[in-house]
Amino acid sequence: MQIYKNKSNWKWLLAVMGFVIVLLSMFYSQYLAKNLADRELAAVKLYTEALRSTTSMKDGNEDTGMELAVIQELNTLRIILEDESGKLVGHNYSDDDETTTDQKFLQQRKERLLTKGLVPVKGFGSSHRIYFENSKLYSRISFFPLAQILLLGTFVLFGYYVFSTSRRAEQNRVWAGMAKETAHQLGTPISAIIGWIEHLKEMSDGNEAQVEVVTELRNDVSRLELIADRFSKIGSKPELEEIDLIQEMHACVLYMKKRASRRVDFKFPDLTATPVRAKINSHLFDWVIENLLRNALDAMDGQGQITVEIAEVEGRAQIDISDTGKGIPTNKQKTVFNPGYTTKKRGWGLGLSLAKRIIENYHSGKIFVKNSKVNEGTTFTIQLPLA
Repeated sequence: MQIYKNKSNWKWLLAVMGFVIVLLSMFYSQYLAKNLADRELAAVKLYTEALRSTTSMKDGNEDTGMELAVIQELNTLRIILEDESGKLVGHNYSDDDETTTDQKFLQQRKERLLTKGLVPVKGFGSSHRIYFENSKLYSRISFFPLAQILLLGTFVLFGYYVFSTSRRAEQNRVWAGMAKETAHQLGTPISAIIGWIEHLKEMSDGNEAQVEVVTELRNDVSRLELIADRFSKIGSKPELEEIDLIQEMHACVLYMKKRASRRVDFKFPDLTATPVRAKINSHLFDWVIENLLRNALDAMDGQGQITVEIAEVEGRAQIDISDTGKGIPTNKQKTVFNPGYTTKKRGWGLGLSLAKRIIENYHSGKIFVKNSKVNEGTTFTIQLPLA
């Protein structure tokens, strides 16, 4: 549990750091944009003052020719010149902007600038005014934080996808390798035990007590063979057979019932109910059910009720396994399927993780916590395609 708590803390820490970085980038970009806007306004005023000083030396005769020549040189800014009568007499919009020189177009640009809150700069004439738009560089700097967020977000999502895919593939290889190695290691002692059982069986001829012991030993070894077979199927494509889930669940529940406390009440569908058929691998499917039932028994501390319901829901076979145990907190209901998650002092936290892989990867189904309340109980749901 501590692993996933630390993992969650790291996620929050990284999220906060990313948010702070984005905020700092936005503030700095806006700072640069404001400085650039102030410099462009100062440039327009400077040229205006230069023109005013120049024209004052020409006996006071106002001539827009020089002013028009200056605004043409200010090619980084888009400028509109207005004379004393209100006529827009000049601009430096290029043909590349697909604009026209008529008054209608210039008037629209002027109105848009005024709407944005632009205060026109007085020209060298007392009634002349200069309207200007900030440069494209200003716009690029203003939109840079948005572009940065989009690029950063795309990079993070791509990186998350690559690393998560790689991690899942690595986990699958580890799981498959561990499972097959376990099955291989179990094979040798099981074969030896079977040989010794056969030897004991021959020696016990006529002794009913010894024959009974040998029979029980053979049953336990058969169970070990089943476990080894389950492990050997991890990582390879198992064979699926069309089976009635009610019959299969009945056998699983009956097996666990014999090994549970008598204070636990089991309720499951009648064998005479309408069959619900799905394609499953019995060995792996039974492993999942046994894990769920074992967890339910542990959660109830040997006393309570386990209910199994099987039905067809929206074209899928659905199995609900409910208990009256300790329940699972809401914030842990997805974490329980992660490898290593356990509330048991001596648990490995692999049961539900294996169950999820078996149901989703090998049976094309789903397994999830349908509902759970602390100290009231939990319901796990398995959904499988109908045969």
